[in-house]
Amino acid sequence: MRILHNGRQSEKSLFFKYYKWVLWFSFTLYFLTSLFISNKSISWSKTRVSGSQSSLASRILLESVNKTSHKSKPNPASFKDLKIYIYDLPSGYNEDWLSNKRCSNHLFASEVAIHRALMNTYDLRTFNPYEADFFFVPVYVSCNFSTVNGFPAIGHARSLLSSAIQYISTNHPFWNRSLGSDHIFVASHDYGACFHAMEDRAIDDGIPEFLKNSIILQTFGVKYKHPCQDVENVLIPPYIPPESVRKTLEKTPLTGNRDIIVFFRGKMEVHPKNISGKFYSKRVRTEIWRRFNGDRRFYLQRHGFAGYKSEIVRSVFCLCPLGWAPWSPRLVESVALGCVPVIIADGIRLPFPSTVKWPEISLTAAERDVGKLGRILEDVAATNLSTIQRNLWNPAVTRALLFNDPMQEGDATWQVLDSLYRKLDRSYRRSKVSSQ
Repeated sequence: MRILHNGRQSEKSLFFKYYKWVLWFSFTLYFLTSLFISNKSISWSKTRVSGSQSSLASRILLESVNKTSHKSKPNPASFKDLKIYIYDLPSGYNEDWLSNKRCSNHLFASEVAIHRALMNTYDLRTFNPYEADFFFVPVYVSCNFSTVNGFPAIGHARSLLSSAIQYISTNHPFWNRSLGSDHIFVASHDYGACFHAMEDRAIDDGIPEFLKNSIILQTFGVKYKHPCQDVENVLIPPYIPPESVRKTLEKTPLTGNRDIIVFFRGKMEVHPKNISGKFYSKRVRTEIWRRFNGDRRFYLQRHGFAGYKSEIVRSVFCLCPLGWAPWSPRLVESVALGCVPVIIADGIRLPFPSTVKWPEISLTAAERDVGKLGRILEDVAATNLSTIQRNLWNPAVTRALLFNDPMQEGDATWQVLDSLYRKLDRSYRRSKVSSQ
Protein backbone atom coordinates (compact mmCIF):
# COMPACT_ATOMS: atom_id res chain seq x y z
CA MET A 1 0.00 0.00 0.00
CA ARG A 2 2.80 2.38 0.80
CA ILE A 3 4.46 1.65 -2.55
CA LEU A 4 1.16 2.24 -4.41
CA HIS A 5 0.62 5.48 -2.54
CA ASN A 6 4.09 6.76 -3.50
CA GLY A 7 3.45 5.86 -7.12
CA ARG A 8 0.25 7.90 -7.16
CA GLN A 9 2.07 10.84 -5.59
CA SER A 10 4.75 10.64 -8.30
CA GLU A 11 2.13 10.54 -11.05
CA LYS A 12 0.35 13.54 -9.52
CA SER A 13 3.61 15.50 -9.17
CA LEU A 14 4.55 14.71 -12.76
CA PHE A 15 1.11 15.83 -14.00
CA PHE A 16 1.38 19.21 -12.26
CA LYS A 17 4.93 19.66 -13.48
CA TYR A 18 3.91 19.23 -17.13
CA TYR A 19 0.70 21.24 -16.59
CA LYS A 20 2.67 24.25 -15.29
CA TRP A 21 5.14 23.97 -18.18
CA VAL A 22 2.31 23.94 -20.78
CA LEU A 23 0.59 26.86 -19.05
CA TRP A 24 3.83 28.89 -18.98
CA PHE A 25 4.47 28.11 -22.66
CA SER A 26 0.92 29.19 -23.62
CA PHE A 27 1.17 32.54 -21.82
CA THR A 28 4.59 33.21 -23.34
CA LEU A 29 3.32 32.43 -26.85
CA TYR A 30 0.27 34.71 -26.32
CA PHE A 31 2.44 37.56 -25.03
CA LEU A 32 4.93 37.36 -27.92
CA THR A 33 2.12 37.17 -30.48
CA SER A 34 0.38 40.22 -28.99
CA LEU A 35 3.63 42.15 -28.94
CA PHE A 36 4.32 41.30 -32.56
CA ILE A 37 0.85 42.35 -33.69
CA SER A 38 0.87 45.62 -31.78
CA ASN A 39 4.24 46.64 -33.25
CA LYS A 40 3.60 45.50 -36.78
CA SER A 41 4.59 48.14 -39.37
CA ILE A 42 1.77 49.97 -41.15
CA SER A 43 1.60 49.30 -44.86
CA TRP A 44 1.92 52.49 -46.95
CA SER A 45 -0.48 51.23 -49.56
CA LYS A 46 -3.08 50.22 -46.96
CA THR A 47 -2.72 52.76 -44.20
CA ARG A 48 -5.72 52.44 -41.93
CA VAL A 49 -6.98 53.50 -38.52
CA SER A 50 -8.50 50.71 -36.46
CA GLY A 51 -12.14 50.99 -35.50
CA SER A 52 -11.50 51.02 -31.75
CA GLN A 53 -8.71 53.64 -32.05
CA SER A 54 -10.71 55.90 -34.30
CA SER A 55 -13.85 55.52 -32.22
CA LEU A 56 -11.92 56.70 -29.19
CA ALA A 57 -10.41 59.58 -31.16
CA SER A 58 -13.82 60.62 -32.48
CA ARG A 59 -15.28 60.61 -28.98
CA ILE A 60 -12.32 62.61 -27.62
CA LEU A 61 -12.57 65.27 -30.33
CA LEU A 62 -16.34 65.59 -29.99
CA GLU A 63 -16.01 66.00 -26.24
CA SER A 64 -13.36 68.66 -26.81
CA VAL A 65 -15.54 70.65 -29.20
CA ASN A 66 -18.78 70.25 -27.26
CA LYS A 67 -17.34 70.95 -23.83
CA THR A 68 -19.28 73.81 -22.24
CA SER A 69 -19.38 72.70 -18.64
CA HIS A 70 -17.68 74.29 -15.63
CA LYS A 71 -14.60 74.89 -17.78
CA SER A 72 -16.41 77.49 -19.91
CA LYS A 73 -14.75 80.16 -17.79
CA PRO A 74 -11.21 80.05 -16.50
CA ASN A 75 -10.51 80.17 -12.84
CA PRO A 76 -9.56 83.83 -12.31
CA ALA A 77 -6.73 82.65 -10.06
CA SER A 78 -5.16 81.15 -13.19
CA PHE A 79 -4.28 84.65 -14.32
CA LYS A 80 -3.84 86.23 -10.87
CA ASP A 81 -6.51 88.91 -11.28
CA LEU A 82 -5.59 89.90 -14.82
CA LYS A 83 -7.99 92.65 -15.89
CA ILE A 84 -8.85 93.76 -19.43
CA TYR A 85 -10.88 96.80 -20.41
CA ILE A 86 -12.70 96.70 -23.77
CA TYR A 87 -13.25 100.04 -25.45
CA ASP A 88 -16.86 100.74 -26.39
CA LEU A 89 -16.20 102.10 -29.86
CA PRO A 90 -18.83 103.43 -32.26
CA SER A 91 -20.42 100.57 -34.18
CA GLY A 92 -18.79 101.63 -37.44
CA TYR A 93 -15.54 100.12 -36.17
CA ASN A 94 -16.97 96.67 -35.47
CA GLU A 95 -20.64 95.70 -35.16
CA ASP A 96 -21.78 97.31 -38.42
CA TRP A 97 -19.49 95.00 -40.36
CA LEU A 98 -21.36 91.96 -39.03
CA SER A 99 -24.26 92.62 -41.41
CA ASN A 100 -22.25 90.34 -43.70
CA LYS A 101 -22.35 86.89 -42.05
CA ARG A 102 -18.95 85.99 -43.52
CA CYS A 103 -17.41 88.56 -41.20
CA SER A 104 -17.67 86.23 -38.20
CA ASN A 105 -16.88 82.94 -39.96
CA HIS A 106 -14.00 83.39 -42.42
CA LEU A 107 -10.34 82.59 -41.77
CA PHE A 108 -9.53 86.12 -40.50
CA ALA A 109 -12.50 86.17 -38.09
CA SER A 110 -10.41 85.76 -34.94
CA GLU A 111 -10.74 89.56 -34.57
CA VAL A 112 -14.48 89.01 -34.05
CA ALA A 113 -14.14 85.80 -32.03
CA ILE A 114 -11.65 87.22 -29.52
CA HIS A 115 -13.77 90.35 -29.03
CA ARG A 116 -16.89 88.26 -28.35
CA ALA A 117 -15.11 85.89 -26.00
CA LEU A 118 -13.59 88.74 -23.97
CA MET A 119 -16.96 90.49 -23.77
CA ASN A 120 -18.37 87.37 -22.08
CA THR A 121 -15.41 86.64 -19.80
CA TYR A 122 -16.77 88.42 -16.76
CA ASP A 123 -14.08 87.29 -14.34
CA LEU A 124 -11.35 88.98 -16.37
CA ARG A 125 -13.19 91.86 -17.99
CA THR A 126 -13.35 95.12 -16.06
CA PHE A 127 -15.67 98.06 -16.66
CA ASN A 128 -13.37 100.32 -14.66
CA PRO A 129 -10.48 101.31 -16.96
CA TYR A 130 -8.38 102.51 -14.02
CA GLU A 131 -8.02 98.93 -12.75
CA ALA A 132 -7.21 97.46 -16.17
CA ASP A 133 -3.89 95.84 -17.05
CA PHE A 134 -4.63 95.86 -20.77
CA PHE A 135 -6.97 97.69 -23.14
CA PHE A 136 -8.56 95.81 -26.04
CA VAL A 137 -9.36 97.89 -29.13
CA PRO A 138 -12.08 96.04 -31.14
CA VAL A 139 -11.69 97.12 -34.76
CA TYR A 140 -12.78 94.71 -37.52
CA VAL A 141 -10.66 95.41 -40.59
CA SER A 142 -11.11 92.07 -42.40
CA CYS A 143 -14.79 92.31 -43.27
CA ASN A 144 -14.58 94.59 -46.29
CA PHE A 145 -15.00 91.85 -48.90
CA SER A 146 -14.06 92.60 -52.48
CA THR A 147 -16.94 92.68 -54.97
CA VAL A 148 -14.53 91.40 -57.64
CA ASN A 149 -13.10 88.21 -56.09
CA GLY A 150 -14.85 88.00 -52.72
CA PHE A 151 -11.58 88.13 -50.75
CA PRO A 152 -11.14 90.46 -47.78
CA ALA A 153 -9.86 93.83 -48.98
CA ILE A 154 -7.76 95.44 -46.25
CA GLY A 155 -6.66 98.61 -48.00
CA HIS A 156 -8.77 100.59 -45.52
CA ALA A 157 -7.16 98.98 -42.44
CA ARG A 158 -4.62 101.67 -41.67
CA SER A 159 -7.06 104.56 -41.89
CA LEU A 160 -9.71 102.72 -39.86
CA LEU A 161 -7.26 101.85 -37.09
CA SER A 162 -5.76 105.34 -37.10
CA SER A 163 -9.26 106.77 -36.71
CA ALA A 164 -9.99 104.42 -33.79
CA ILE A 165 -6.80 105.49 -32.01
CA GLN A 166 -7.69 109.13 -32.58
CA TYR A 167 -11.08 108.43 -31.00
CA ILE A 168 -9.79 106.67 -27.87
CA SER A 169 -6.89 109.08 -27.33
CA THR A 170 -9.27 112.03 -27.55
CA ASN A 171 -11.96 110.58 -25.28
CA HIS A 172 -9.78 108.66 -22.79
CA PRO A 173 -6.41 109.27 -21.10
CA PHE A 174 -5.12 105.69 -21.23
CA TRP A 175 -3.53 105.62 -24.69
CA ASN A 176 -1.55 108.79 -24.09
CA ARG A 177 -0.23 107.83 -20.67
CA SER A 178 1.41 104.61 -21.95
CA LEU A 179 1.78 105.56 -25.64
CA GLY A 180 -0.31 102.48 -26.38
CA SER A 181 2.05 99.92 -24.86
CA ASP A 182 -0.75 98.24 -22.87
CA HIS A 183 -3.23 98.31 -25.78
CA ILE A 184 -4.14 95.20 -27.79
CA PHE A 185 -5.11 94.92 -31.46
CA VAL A 186 -5.88 91.92 -33.67
CA ALA A 187 -4.18 91.66 -37.08
CA SER A 188 -5.28 88.27 -38.39
CA HIS A 189 -4.14 88.86 -41.98
CA ASP A 190 -1.50 87.35 -44.26
CA TYR A 191 1.33 89.52 -42.97
CA GLY A 192 -0.13 90.77 -39.70
CA ALA A 193 -0.08 94.50 -39.03
CA CYS A 194 1.68 95.21 -42.34
CA PHE A 195 -1.83 94.88 -43.87
CA HIS A 196 -1.02 93.53 -47.31
CA ALA A 197 -1.32 90.07 -48.87
CA MET A 198 1.88 90.34 -50.92
CA GLU A 199 5.08 90.02 -48.90
CA ASP A 200 7.15 92.59 -50.78
CA ARG A 201 4.41 95.21 -50.52
CA ALA A 202 3.83 94.30 -46.87
CA ILE A 203 7.53 94.78 -46.11
CA ASP A 204 7.66 98.08 -48.00
CA ASP A 205 4.61 99.41 -46.14
CA GLY A 206 5.70 98.03 -42.79
CA ILE A 207 3.78 98.23 -39.53
CA PRO A 208 2.12 101.64 -39.05
CA GLU A 209 4.00 103.87 -36.62
CA PHE A 210 0.90 104.26 -34.46
CA LEU A 211 0.85 100.48 -33.75
CA LYS A 212 4.55 99.86 -33.17
CA ASN A 213 4.33 100.33 -29.40
CA SER A 214 1.25 98.13 -28.89
CA ILE A 215 0.59 94.38 -28.58
CA ILE A 216 -0.55 92.71 -31.81
CA LEU A 217 -2.41 89.39 -31.88
CA GLN A 218 -1.40 88.05 -35.30
CA THR A 219 -1.48 84.90 -37.38
CA PHE A 220 1.79 85.68 -39.17
CA GLY A 221 4.99 84.47 -37.58
CA VAL A 222 8.41 83.29 -38.73
CA LYS A 223 11.54 82.20 -36.87
CA TYR A 224 13.76 84.78 -38.52
CA LYS A 225 13.78 88.57 -38.40
CA HIS A 226 10.93 90.06 -40.40
CA PRO A 227 9.57 93.63 -40.50
CA CYS A 228 5.98 92.42 -40.17
CA GLN A 229 6.58 90.88 -36.76
CA ASP A 230 8.88 93.61 -35.49
CA VAL A 231 6.39 94.50 -32.75
CA GLU A 232 5.30 92.99 -29.42
CA ASN A 233 3.05 90.17 -30.57
CA VAL A 234 1.17 87.02 -29.65
CA LEU A 235 0.94 84.42 -32.40
CA ILE A 236 -2.62 83.13 -32.81
CA PRO A 237 -4.20 80.44 -35.02
CA PRO A 238 -6.44 81.30 -37.98
CA TYR A 239 -10.14 81.10 -37.25
CA ILE A 240 -12.06 77.88 -37.89
CA PRO A 241 -15.69 77.81 -36.66
CA PRO A 242 -15.93 75.21 -33.87
CA GLU A 243 -19.45 74.41 -35.03
CA SER A 244 -18.14 73.29 -38.42
CA VAL A 245 -15.76 70.88 -36.71
CA ARG A 246 -18.53 69.47 -34.54
CA LYS A 247 -20.89 68.96 -37.49
CA THR A 248 -18.19 67.25 -39.54
CA LEU A 249 -17.41 64.82 -36.74
CA GLU A 250 -21.10 64.06 -36.25
CA LYS A 251 -21.54 63.21 -39.94
CA THR A 252 -18.20 61.46 -40.42
CA PRO A 253 -16.83 60.30 -37.07
CA LEU A 254 -13.27 59.08 -36.81
CA THR A 255 -14.26 55.41 -37.14
CA GLY A 256 -13.23 52.73 -39.60
CA ASN A 257 -10.73 53.29 -42.37
CA ARG A 258 -9.10 56.54 -43.49
CA ASP A 259 -9.23 55.79 -47.17
CA ILE A 260 -7.36 58.92 -48.37
CA ILE A 261 -3.62 58.62 -47.78
CA VAL A 262 -2.40 62.14 -48.68
CA PHE A 263 -4.87 64.98 -49.15
CA PHE A 264 -4.75 68.50 -50.50
CA ARG A 265 -7.49 70.65 -51.97
CA GLY A 266 -6.68 74.22 -52.94
CA LYS A 267 -5.00 76.51 -55.39
CA MET A 268 -2.28 74.71 -57.37
CA GLU A 269 -1.29 76.79 -60.35
CA VAL A 270 0.01 74.92 -63.39
CA HIS A 271 1.83 78.14 -64.26
CA PRO A 272 2.50 79.76 -60.85
CA LYS A 273 3.60 83.19 -62.07
CA ASN A 274 0.54 85.41 -61.74
CA ILE A 275 -0.24 88.73 -63.39
CA SER A 276 1.75 90.59 -60.71
CA GLY A 277 4.87 88.72 -61.80
CA LYS A 278 5.10 86.87 -58.46
CA PHE A 279 5.29 83.11 -58.05
CA TYR A 280 2.43 81.86 -55.91
CA SER A 281 3.46 79.57 -53.04
CA LYS A 282 7.10 79.94 -54.20
CA ARG A 283 6.13 77.29 -56.79
CA VAL A 284 5.66 74.68 -54.02
CA ARG A 285 2.02 73.90 -54.83
CA THR A 286 2.78 73.73 -58.55
CA GLU A 287 5.55 71.21 -57.82
CA ILE A 288 3.15 69.12 -55.70
CA TRP A 289 0.73 69.00 -58.63
CA ARG A 290 3.41 68.19 -61.20
CA ARG A 291 5.06 65.46 -59.12
CA PHE A 292 2.05 63.72 -57.59
CA ASN A 293 -1.02 64.36 -59.77
CA GLY A 294 -1.98 60.89 -60.88
CA ASP A 295 -0.15 59.18 -58.00
CA ARG A 296 -2.82 56.96 -56.44
CA ARG A 297 -1.49 57.71 -52.94
CA PHE A 298 -2.20 61.44 -53.35
CA TYR A 299 -5.72 62.87 -53.53
CA LEU A 300 -5.12 66.33 -55.05
CA GLN A 301 -7.91 68.69 -56.08
CA ARG A 302 -7.41 72.16 -57.55
CA HIS A 303 -10.99 73.39 -57.25
CA GLY A 304 -13.08 74.41 -54.24
CA PHE A 305 -15.63 72.12 -52.58
CA ALA A 306 -17.87 73.23 -49.71
CA GLY A 307 -17.69 69.81 -48.08
CA TYR A 308 -13.89 69.58 -48.05
CA LYS A 309 -13.83 68.98 -44.28
CA SER A 310 -15.45 65.59 -44.94
CA GLU A 311 -12.36 64.79 -47.03
CA ILE A 312 -9.95 65.90 -44.31
CA VAL A 313 -11.59 63.64 -41.74
CA ARG A 314 -11.06 60.67 -44.09
CA SER A 315 -7.37 61.45 -44.67
CA VAL A 316 -4.20 60.23 -42.98
CA PHE A 317 -1.86 63.06 -44.05
CA CYS A 318 -2.99 66.59 -44.95
CA LEU A 319 -0.60 68.81 -46.88
CA CYS A 320 -0.29 72.36 -45.49
CA PRO A 321 1.90 74.23 -47.97
CA LEU A 322 2.42 77.98 -47.86
CA GLY A 323 0.32 80.26 -50.06
CA TRP A 324 1.21 83.93 -50.30
CA ALA A 325 1.94 83.79 -46.56
CA PRO A 326 3.50 80.87 -44.64
CA TRP A 327 0.45 80.07 -42.48
CA SER A 328 -2.74 78.39 -43.60
CA PRO A 329 -6.15 77.53 -42.06
CA ARG A 330 -5.41 73.94 -43.08
CA LEU A 331 -3.13 73.71 -40.03
CA VAL A 332 -6.08 74.07 -37.65
CA GLU A 333 -8.54 72.12 -39.80
CA SER A 334 -6.17 69.15 -40.07
CA VAL A 335 -5.49 69.03 -36.33
CA ALA A 336 -9.16 69.42 -35.38
CA LEU A 337 -10.20 66.60 -37.72
CA GLY A 338 -7.40 64.22 -36.78
CA CYS A 339 -5.37 64.37 -40.00
CA VAL A 340 -1.59 64.62 -39.58
CA PRO A 341 -0.52 68.08 -40.86
CA VAL A 342 2.42 68.05 -43.27
CA ILE A 343 3.78 71.60 -42.98
CA ILE A 344 5.65 72.92 -46.02
CA ALA A 345 6.62 76.51 -45.18
CA ASP A 346 10.27 77.18 -44.36
CA GLY A 347 10.83 79.04 -41.09
CA ILE A 348 7.18 79.20 -40.06
CA ARG A 349 6.46 79.96 -36.41
CA LEU A 350 3.43 78.13 -35.00
CA PRO A 351 0.97 79.23 -32.29
CA PHE A 352 1.00 78.24 -28.61
CA PRO A 353 3.98 75.84 -28.71
CA SER A 354 3.97 75.36 -24.92
CA THR A 355 0.55 73.67 -25.24
CA VAL A 356 0.58 72.39 -28.81
CA LYS A 357 3.71 70.27 -29.20
CA TRP A 358 3.92 70.69 -32.95
CA PRO A 359 6.91 68.36 -33.52
CA GLU A 360 4.92 65.55 -31.85
CA ILE A 361 1.68 65.97 -33.85
CA SER A 362 2.84 67.07 -37.30
CA LEU A 363 5.49 66.61 -39.97
CA THR A 364 7.64 69.33 -41.51
CA ALA A 365 9.09 69.12 -45.01
CA ALA A 366 11.46 71.69 -46.45
CA GLU A 367 10.17 73.52 -49.51
CA ARG A 368 13.12 72.21 -51.54
CA ASP A 369 12.20 68.62 -50.58
CA VAL A 370 8.60 68.69 -51.82
CA GLY A 371 9.49 66.24 -54.57
CA LYS A 372 10.48 63.70 -51.91
CA LEU A 373 7.11 63.76 -50.14
CA GLY A 374 6.18 60.27 -51.30
CA ARG A 375 9.22 58.69 -49.70
CA ILE A 376 9.04 60.86 -46.57
CA LEU A 377 5.41 59.95 -45.85
CA GLU A 378 5.98 56.31 -46.70
CA ASP A 379 8.72 56.14 -44.05
CA VAL A 380 6.47 57.75 -41.44
CA ALA A 381 3.54 55.44 -42.26
CA ALA A 382 5.84 52.44 -41.77
CA THR A 383 7.30 53.60 -38.46
CA ASN A 384 5.74 56.11 -36.05
CA LEU A 385 2.39 57.11 -37.57
CA SER A 386 0.37 55.61 -34.71
CA THR A 387 2.41 57.59 -32.15
CA ILE A 388 1.87 60.85 -34.02
CA GLN A 389 -1.86 60.17 -34.29
CA ARG A 390 -2.12 59.38 -30.59
CA ASN A 391 -0.49 62.72 -29.77
CA LEU A 392 -2.62 64.52 -32.34
CA TRP A 393 -5.86 63.21 -30.85
CA ASN A 394 -5.14 64.66 -27.42
CA PRO A 395 -8.22 66.85 -26.77
CA ALA A 396 -6.07 69.64 -25.30
CA VAL A 397 -4.41 70.10 -28.69
CA THR A 398 -7.64 70.69 -30.62
CA ARG A 399 -9.07 72.86 -27.84
CA ALA A 400 -6.03 75.17 -27.88
CA LEU A 401 -6.54 76.03 -31.56
CA LEU A 402 -10.27 76.82 -31.56
CA PHE A 403 -11.91 80.09 -30.49
CA ASN A 404 -15.11 79.52 -28.51
CA ASP A 405 -17.87 81.76 -27.22
CA PRO A 406 -18.07 81.59 -24.29
CA MET A 407 -14.38 80.96 -23.77
CA GLN A 408 -13.38 77.51 -22.55
CA GLU A 409 -10.42 76.84 -20.32
CA GLY A 410 -7.49 75.91 -22.52
CA ASP A 411 -9.01 77.15 -25.79
CA ALA A 412 -7.43 79.68 -28.17
CA THR A 413 -8.70 82.78 -26.33
CA TRP A 414 -7.54 81.25 -23.04
CA GLN A 415 -4.09 80.71 -24.59
CA VAL A 416 -4.04 84.38 -25.67
CA LEU A 417 -4.82 85.47 -22.11
CA ASP A 418 -2.12 83.19 -20.79
CA SER A 419 0.35 84.84 -23.18
CA LEU A 420 -0.81 88.32 -22.12
CA TYR A 421 -0.35 87.39 -18.49
CA ARG A 422 3.33 86.83 -19.30
CA LYS A 423 3.48 90.41 -20.58
CA LEU A 424 2.22 92.09 -17.42
CA ASP A 425 5.39 94.15 -17.31
CA ARG A 426 3.64 96.28 -19.95
CA SER A 427 0.74 97.04 -17.59
CA TYR A 428 0.84 100.75 -16.73
CA ARG A 429 -1.33 100.17 -13.66
CA ARG A 430 0.96 97.51 -12.19
CA SER A 431 4.08 99.50 -12.91
CA LYS A 432 2.67 102.39 -10.92
CA VAL A 433 1.66 100.14 -8.02
CA SER A 434 5.10 98.49 -7.87
CA SER A 435 6.87 101.89 -7.88
CA GLN A 436 4.94 103.13 -4.88
